[in-house]
Formats: sequence, C-alpha cells, structure tokens
Amino acid sequence: MNIQDLLSLFRKDTRVQQIVNTLEDAGAKRVKLSGIAGSANAFIILAAARKLSASQVVIMPDRESAAYLFNDLENILGEQSLQTSEKKVLFYPSSYKRVFDFEHQDPQHILMRTEVLNRLGSEAGKKSFVVTYPAAISELITDRSYIREHTLVLKKSEMLSPDKLADRLLEMRFDRVDFVYEPGQFSVRGGIVDVYSFSEEYPVRADFFGDEISSLRFFDPASQISVSEREKVTILPNVQDRMLKNLKRSFVKVLPSRSVLWMDDLNSVFEAVDMQIDSARKTLSGDDDAPAPEDLLTTLESFKTDIQKFRSVITGPVAGLNLSFDETVDFGISPQPVFNKNFELLSEKLKDNVAEGMATVLFSENEKQQSRLNNVFADLLGEELENYYSITPVTIHEGFEDQANAIACYTDHQIFDRYHRYRIRDGFKTRESLNIKELTGLTPGDFITHIEYGIGKFDGLEKINNNGKEQEAIRIIYGNNDLLYVNIHSLHRIAKYVGKEGTEPKLHRLGSNAWKNLKSKTKGRVKDIAKELIKLYAERKSSEGFRFSGDTYLQHELEASFFYEDTPDQFSATADIKSDMEKAYPMDRLVCGDVGFGKTEVAIRAAFKAVNDSKQVAILVPTTILALQHYRTFTGRLRDFPCNIEYINRFRTTKQIKDILKRVENGDVDILIGTHRIVSKDVKFKDLGLLVVDEEQKFGVSVKEKLKQFKVNVDTLTLTATPIPRTLQFSMLGARDLSVINTPPPNRYPVHTEVTAFSSDVIREAISYELARGGQVFFVHNRVQNIMDVSDMIRKFVPGVRVAVGHGKMDGKILEKVMLDFIEGKYDVLLSTTIVESGLDIPNANTMIINNAQNFGLSDLHQLRGRVGRTNKKAFCYLLAPPLSSLTQDAIKRLRAIEEFSTLGSGFNIAMRDLDIRGAGDLLGAEQSGFISDIGYDMFQKILDEAIIELKQNDPAFIASREEGKSDWVTECVLETDMELLIPDSYVSNITERLSLYRELENSDNDEKLALFRMHLKDRFGTIPPQTLELTETVRLRRMGKAIGFEKIVMKKNRLSCAFINNPESPYFQSVQFGKILQYAQMNQRECAFKERNKKLSLVFVEVNSVRAAIEKLTPIYDLITS
Repeated sequence: MNIQDLLSLFRKDTRVQQIVNTLEDAGAKRVKLSGIAGSANAFIILAAARKLSASQVVIMPDRESAAYLFNDLENILGEQSLQTSEKKVLFYPSSYKRVFDFEHQDPQHILMRTEVLNRLGSEAGKKSFVVTYPAAISELITDRSYIREHTLVLKKSEMLSPDKLADRLLEMRFDRVDFVYEPGQFSVRGGIVDVYSFSEEYPVRADFFGDEISSLRFFDPASQISVSEREKVTILPNVQDRMLKNLKRSFVKVLPSRSVLWMDDLNSVFEAVDMQIDSARKTLSGDDDAPAPEDLLTTLESFKTDIQKFRSVITGPVAGLNLSFDETVDFGISPQPVFNKNFELLSEKLKDNVAEGMATVLFSENEKQQSRLNNVFADLLGEELENYYSITPVTIHEGFEDQANAIACYTDHQIFDRYHRYRIRDGFKTRESLNIKELTGLTPGDFITHIEYGIGKFDGLEKINNNGKEQEAIRIIYGNNDLLYVNIHSLHRIAKYVGKEGTEPKLHRLGSNAWKNLKSKTKGRVKDIAKELIKLYAERKSSEGFRFSGDTYLQHELEASFFYEDTPDQFSATADIKSDMEKAYPMDRLVCGDVGFGKTEVAIRAAFKAVNDSKQVAILVPTTILALQHYRTFTGRLRDFPCNIEYINRFRTTKQIKDILKRVENGDVDILIGTHRIVSKDVKFKDLGLLVVDEEQKFGVSVKEKLKQFKVNVDTLTLTATPIPRTLQFSMLGARDLSVINTPPPNRYPVHTEVTAFSSDVIREAISYELARGGQVFFVHNRVQNIMDVSDMIRKFVPGVRVAVGHGKMDGKILEKVMLDFIEGKYDVLLSTTIVESGLDIPNANTMIINNAQNFGLSDLHQLRGRVGRTNKKAFCYLLAPPLSSLTQDAIKRLRAIEEFSTLGSGFNIAMRDLDIRGAGDLLGAEQSGFISDIGYDMFQKILDEAIIELKQNDPAFIASREEGKSDWVTECVLETDMELLIPDSYVSNITERLSLYRELENSDNDEKLALFRMHLKDRFGTIPPQTLELTETVRLRRMGKAIGFEKIVMKKNRLSCAFINNPESPYFQSVQFGKILQYAQMNQRECAFKERNKKLSLVFVEVNSVRAAIEKLTPIYDLITS
C-alpha cells in the first residue's frame, strides 16, 4: 500500500464526508473532531480539502507542532524538493527571530510570510494549505493597498537606468550593501543591480546595457551565482515594516472569505495570542521610540471576533470555551503502540494485524533503514514479508492505527525510539557562507605567513608600475617595518595565519635565519614519524590475526535499533571496520570525528561483532569518569543482547576488582571497560579479540608501550575527537587505516544558541526552564579566583537550586566525585571551568550557559556547546557577553558565527582549526603543537606537503610515477611578467572581494574550474576586461610549465624564458620527458633555443606578447610529454 492508496482511503471515508457535507453548507459552520492520533490529522485535512476547494489554514498551538504538521502535509504530497512557487503547502512563521523578542526581525521569515500573503491573494490560493501558529498570526501585517502602491515590476528589455532603480529601492526602504545575502538588500556594481525582494525565494540580478535591462536572473545568495533566467520579476517591500503604523491589518482579515480554519487545542492558541501582546507591552514599555504594542499585534478579543466569520474545524480539548458545534465527528483513531525497539513484540503485532485484517504500512524514507527492517523481519517472520507489511518511502511525524479503515501506520523513528526532527527553510545558510568568507578572508592588519619569509602583517593590495604597465601586488609588513610585495601570481605561497586563539604571533625579519630553522626542524620531525608509521604498518600486515565471521541476525538487529539514523560516514566507517575484522591480519583503524558524531556507536557495533564470535573485548579510556560513562552507554545499547559487560576504575573496591578479573580470566566477561588499569599484568583475558582505545593521545608513554605489545595480533580500533589534519590523513593513509566521520546525525536537533548580555533574568529563566523539565545545567565560568562568588549568585537567582563546583585546580579524586554526583543527578547545576569540554556526555544536561563568552575561541565554544543536545530534547546554549559595541571585531565575528552555526557540523571546519592544531601536535609530539601555532595552521599544511614530497624523492614507486607522467617533477612554477594582468578597481571595487577572487583563481587547478571561474565572474560583475581575461590564462600557463618541468617562467619585453629544475644533478635531466623536450627543441630551432647561465638551463622563445601567445608556444611540448 503506497501513500496515494492511503489518501484514497481517507477521501472515501464516511467520517471525512461528514466534515465536507457540514462545511459545504452556507455560513460559518463549525465542526468538532475527536479521536485523532499521530499524523492522522494530516491525511484528514488533505482528504477533506480535495472536495472543499478553498484555502485551508491550519493553526497549531506552537511553532514545533506547526512545523511537524507542515512536514507531514508536504511529505504526503511529495513536495519536499519543490520550489516554493510550485508548492501547495506553505509555512507562515513569525517575523521575529525568537518568541517575545520584538527587536530582531528575521528577513527570511518575512520573505516566507510575504509568499503566503501573495498566494492567498491569487487564484492559486484556493488550493493552498497554510500552516501557522499563534506567534505568527497575532502579528499585524501591512495593508494590501500599501503593498500594491509600493510594488515594483522589472521586465526584460525595459528602459530604466541603474541609478533610477537604486533611488527607487532606497524609497522602498531597501538597504544598499556590497553583496546581497538576505531580503531587503540591494547592491550596484557598474551595470549590474542585485535585489533581494520580499516576494521571491531567490534574489534577482538585473544586467543593464546602458539604460536597458538586458537580462534578469535569479541567483543563489550563498554562492552569488545565477540559477535561472526570468522575463519579469516583482520587487516587494517589507510587509512587516514597523514604521508603518496606520496601515496594519490582522492576518485572519486578509484570508479569502471561503477559507477553512483548522484549529488544534484552541485553549492554548488563545492563551498564546494573549501572551504575545502582554509580553510586547512589558518589553516595549520603557522604549519611547518603539511603536505601541497595538500597532504590532492583534488583541485576543479581535482574534476571537475575526475567526468567527470563517468555517472551522476544531480538534483537541475545548473545555471552558463555551462553543457550539454544527457537527461532531469521532474518528476513534489510536496512537502507534510503543515497541521499545523490541522486534519480537513488533513481529507479534504484525501477525495480530494480519489476523484482524489490518494492513500495516511502515513509513521509512531511508533506503538503508528499509533494508535493515527487511533483514530483521526476514529472520523473525520468514520469507514472504509482503504478507505482513508494506514500506512506503515517506516520513510522517507519528504513526497511528485506524480500525475503521483497517490500517496500521507505523513510523521507523518511533519503532527505534528515535528523535524525529522537523525541517523548515532557514535563512542562515547564506549568512553561513558569508561568515566563512569573512573568517577565512584577509583584511588589512591580519597576520599572514609566507612560505619563504615567515610571518608578516597583511597591509592590503597595492598598484605597482612595472615598465609602464599597471600591476597589483600584496603588501606585507615584516619585523623592523621591512616591506615585501608579493605578486598576485604567487598567492599560493602565502596563507592567513591561523594559530591558537588569542595569541599574537611574532613578526619575522626579512633576511634572518629564524624562519628557515623552524621550517627545516618541522620537516625533519614529519619525515621521522612517517618512516616509523610505514615500518609499523609493514610489520602488522605480515602478522597473523583472527578472521571474524560475517554479520548475524543479532548484528542486524543491533544496528537497526540505533537511536539516530546512520550518517553516510558512520555507515562507511562501520563497513570498513567489519571488513577489517573479517581479514586474516590484525586490524589497526583510527576513527576520527567531532563530539557527538557517533564514534561510540561504531565501537559498540565492532565490540558486539567480536562478542558474537565468542571473543572478548577490552575498552581503554583515559579517565575514570569516561569508564563509567562508556559502561552506561554500552550496557544501555546491549541491554537486550546476550553480552556481559563490566568496568574497572578506582571507585571500585579491591574485592570487586578481584572478582571481575577472575571472571575476565574465566571468559565470563565479554566486554571489559577501564582506564590504564586494563593493561596491568594481573589483567588476563581468556580470549581477547578486540581492543578499543578512546583518545589514545591522552595516555602516557608507558601505557602506549604496553599497547604496542597488546596490538601485535589483536584487532585494534582507536577513537579520537581531535581531528587529524588533512595532509597527515593523506600521508598516513598507507600507514594506518583511517575512517573520518564528518557528518552530524541527521535528526539531531540544532542547539538553540543565543548571545545575550549578563542578566539575572536570563540566568534565572534558563535554569528554571531546564529544571522544570527535569534536566540539568552546565554553567561555565573560566576564572577559578571568583568561581565561589558565581556559585552564591546562582543560588540567589534561583533559590533552592543544587550547585556543584568543579575546576582543574581541585584534587583529582574530589573533582571526579563532583562529576559523578552530577552524572547521578545529585546536583542541578555544574558550575565549572572549561573542564566540561573534554568528553563528558550527560544526556540529562541540555542547557549550557557560558559566562564571558567573548574570551573563548571559536573551537572552544564549539566543543563546549557539543556537550548539550545529545538526545531527543531541545537544547539551549546561552553566551553571556558585554554589549557588542564594547567588544573587538574578532570577538563579535566569533560570537555571531557560533550563534548562527547552530547546526552540528556547520562551520565545523572553522571551529576545528584550533583542534586541528592540537591534532597535529598529538601526532607529531607536544613540542610540534607549539611550532604549528608559531607558523599558523595553513602554512603548516603547505610545509607538510613539501616534506612528504621530499620524503618520496627516493621512493622507486614515486620515481616511476614521474616517468609515467603521473606525478610532476617540480612542485610549483613561478611566473614573472611586465604585462598588465589584474582585476581593475572599476570592475571589482571591494578590496576584500578582489583578493578573494585572486585566491579563487589561484585554486582553479583544471580547465573546468577555470571556465567556471570566468563564467561566474561575468555573471556577477559583467563583461570581463581584457587584462583580467589574460590574468585568468596565467593559471593555465603555470600549470603547463609545472607539467613540463619549468620552475620559473619569465615574460618580459616580448620574450618568454622558461627555467628548468635548479638542481643539475636531478634525475629529471636523465628522464624520458626531458629527452622529448630536447628532441622538440632540435627540430624547432626557429621557435626556441636552449640557454645556459650559471649552470642553470632555460628554454627561450621570442616574439611572445601575451599570455595566450605563450600558451600557444608551450602547447606542442605539453602535448608531446602528456600523450
């Protein structure tokens, strides 16, 4: 049975027909529905609407329930991937970023509201569904007459100057900016005007030819690239403009007269509408400039009067409302039974449903999940599964059973007791990409590292006159105010300095040896480590291990019962581990991923696979607390499976430990979890098959040595939350098998993150709300000196609250006791320094308050916030900071970024920079970490690349790959020229954007990327000037030069000089490649000639007056060596 069959059942349903018959009569009829459970209301609304042919407006009691119903409706109709203009189901949100915050509007929300109002005013509105909630409908909106007067229509081929359009947009209260990324903004760049209207999903780009609009294109605000052409576009102003006082109407008043209102839990709706205006009166009372609350919001009396004029369907309790109904319909639908992940129970239920003549439909949109369900049921029910259930690839929020229609609809997330997340279009994506650009882009004053000269300070772009031709260069200030100009063709040699947050690097002096020494020291260290790893890898491959058998039914059941949906990375990491375990030699795999990304789950699956083959598992963790935490996680996950788990740490008595070790030796314990105590001599396993090491870098040298003996023929799995830098990953892929989990769990809800001033009200409300729902709170205060004063203050703000204090200067045992007591719920608030950052997983703590958040680095804030939101509860993170006006630009950027990157894994790369530094330090030894922070992380990557290539120089396989043309002989080709090659100011006036474009061009490392770069440049800024077109060709020229074997190309005075490898002893000069070049030069002596000067060989061409001409000269040689 598919989704259409289900809809068809409800359309034929006599109960739905009762609703339709009543509402089809004239007048504002009112129907009361009861006995509705799960997502059945979505099917009922859709079935009734088919026959009513009018706008259906659904008012839910809050944003969350509205969002879930909105998702149900669009999923059932299959509209998730459609553009808004093609959808029947629309969401109508509040125009404010947060409830009761009447200061901060969200332009994306206003855009969604305008889309709804436009739709309702059109013919298509009669077939539309609008889902909303009290906070949204209580806001007054601008009158239609004002909108009509201030609507601007742009048409292709229309005569209108860019200046006149800009003036008109300013009159309509649009903001002029450099680049458009949210509704209400516009920008002018020569003959191109970008506008983000409040009526369109995408901003529009008007391309002018003189005073005529030559084209209109929608573009993606994140990439700034065009996505589709348009003949005409409507530009609408802000319908929620607060300054327009006497032109406001309520949302319900603008609804078409025959609309049907579906309202759930009317008591709660009325209460929320009343609270909105009540809260506005309190919030705006002291602000003389603020509009009156009655100019912003409808009153409860007005709302009640307005809704009485419409046909309505009421669900939920109505006690005390004194309402009369024209019809009452009882559906008798019951919610999906609770199975608690018990597949035997579910199988019995499926059999019962068959016996009772009920058709069972399982809702699961994930293909992997569907195959898991089928695997589990194949073992429990036998072969003919279609007799028991059908699977529909759609997701709904909650399942239900409907006896009248003889159907049982079950959702996979409820079967597995998983959190189900709603999805609504969000405006942060575009901000995010801009923030990434801001944080990685260079602005004057930023520190910068040059691979040859070390750390300097970026001082902007500067025009330089070279033989009468204008060129652009990067100006860098070094120690003693020395100046260095770096050509834009050498951008790859510099990198923005990214070191540890809050530390300012020391500027190097041009000509000193300090930088060279630092660089060579690091290269040596990297080479030593790489050699050691390669040796270990060879030893492991040649030793004998245990070959585990394939997956069993129990393994499938365990994996299917995971609380979250598997991410692609998790899925592939699990597959890699199982494949390793089934091989004849021992596994040694490193699993690397951010906090909360599901590494522990992967380890549980591996451990269970070992237990299934009657092998024992040892799990080694760095701290006593983690031992207990892992014990709880493992026992929770493996509770329904035949598996004995124990843990040892210093909180266990000697008698308990002795007893456990005896059972381990006898083979009665399958999984043993513990600290370094596990590698002691008195711990003897009967048959150890798998060793799991959590955060190996946190163990001392002696433990690591013992681990090496352990690892000889036992499968080993290492987990780390510290990311391993990219280059190290690639260079070590051969030395250690690596799985990286970069994707966050899809149904994990983003942590609601808010930057706010320190206030007793905020702290009191945050703590009280969390305690009211039975949760606990982390309060981070990073100063030990006055931490007890803060503890007293919290008790004063929230009388009766139980506060535990923990910090790094406490005795280890006392600190562990505090943490354990908090885990066990003996305290409500854990007030601590940043020690909560490392590995603490307390599912019951879902509110994080960080005091003086401006003093933390982005990665620290990211790690701290990762401690909450780890279950199916909505989590909150409050960043307390002084007013933004008193903070540095960097601090403001960081706080804004962390507030807006609320989704797990978004902005992940930036936040992880600091951790990448730590990760590299862990791999290269502690002193290296300091070095990395001395030179900046990006430059460390470049030096690593150099070191790895140098290490491979004598590797026969690498030499062979060069001979075969698979690897280049030189690492880079430098270009020097006196030609005018640049992006003129008149074309791109914004310096930061110009530099960003130079960098993007530098990274265009193949012809496809280069063509795309030109296309995007023309799209965003208009026709490309000749000197910029020539500039784009230099990337191709340098790429060809590198492939041929040129270290440097000089183009001056119409002459092209290409210098070969500097080292005359290089095997390059004996290679087949060089032989072909010699042969070409001999046969084309009129074209080119060899020149030798100071033992340096060059190939010289004359009469070369452009970059394109140079490419033409080198193309025959390039074709010769690459064919």
